[in-house]
Amino acid sequence: MLVDSVPEQRAETAPAPPKRRAIRAVGLLAAVAVLLLVAVMSIAVGAKELSVAQVLHGLFEDSGTYADVVVDERLSRTVLGLVVGAALGLSGALLQALTRNPLADPGLLGINAGASAAVVTAITYFGVTSLTGYVWFAFFGAAAVGALVWFLGGSRGATPVRLALAGTAISAALYGYLQAVMIMDDAALSRMRFWTVGSLSTATDETIRQVLPFLVVGSLLAFVLARPLNAVAMGDDTAKALGANLNRTRALSMLAATVLCGAATAACGPIVFVGLMVPHIVRSFTGPDLRWIMPYAAVLSPVLLLGSDVIGRVVARPSEVQVGIITAIIGGPVFIFLVRRRRTAQL
Repeated sequence: MLVDSVPEQRAETAPAPPKRRAIRAVGLLAAVAVLLLVAVMSIAVGAKELSVAQVLHGLFEDSGTYADVVVDERLSRTVLGLVVGAALGLSGALLQALTRNPLADPGLLGINAGASAAVVTAITYFGVTSLTGYVWFAFFGAAAVGALVWFLGGSRGATPVRLALAGTAISAALYGYLQAVMIMDDAALSRMRFWTVGSLSTATDETIRQVLPFLVVGSLLAFVLARPLNAVAMGDDTAKALGANLNRTRALSMLAATVLCGAATAACGPIVFVGLMVPHIVRSFTGPDLRWIMPYAAVLSPVLLLGSDVIGRVVARPSEVQVGIITAIIGGPVFIFLVRRRRTAQL
């Protein structure tokens, strides 16, 4: 994906009128209500049909068949979907602001590719077979690629174009390595085929506990960076005039995006389009202020992820379609529409 050299975002120059702030706040509350509804659906609906009474029985009973299905399976994947969706939305918003490209996504800087390549290496050369093992290898791969992109992009002299070009080049090399290893190792291919499309079906309490600290730290850092990124979006000269520290802001943004996307990818595999679609669509009704984009993205991204997961569970009962496939099916046409709309607006 090429970087758009014309920034679409502009930092706010004056506070939003009270009426507009009130509308945004009401809209955010409505988005939270929708998220709660989708979360309830994620617990109540699945590949195995259960009545409302059975779902309630499973939630409030300590043991039994219904508790195994509702609490051990659906509740865990719902919680994981909530935190991973929020992480993908926030990382997408960060990277779109950092690269000044409203169609950027977490894959642009090679973070997904780094995580995937690390997991393939763990399976093929170190014999790792458990999800808890995948998590740490995937996170290490994402962090290593994030650091490499920052170094190749110029480190203190990094610019949006350099970062995107470095990420694209590293992604191409890593995906070539990934495909070569899986072609040569049938066992690796068999173990990786579900992880590489992205899935919440393997969610466990242990996985959530392992990635949650990283997601919390990354989310807090992202919200702290909203104001300085508003200044950076105006252009380097203007940002410096406003007192923004460009190098520090970009370095911390890279760190936050890497932690968020790396932990999310480690937990459930690379899930595409969520980090691209939601922040881009949110910007159309919140405006360019990241202090509003980020909360909306953190709420609406889990709506998309959990909604796609529910769809995947019911369309092929008693089997299920991985959530990464559903988001790709939804995201492909939406991405084409966004690109065509943007091209038309520029003509």
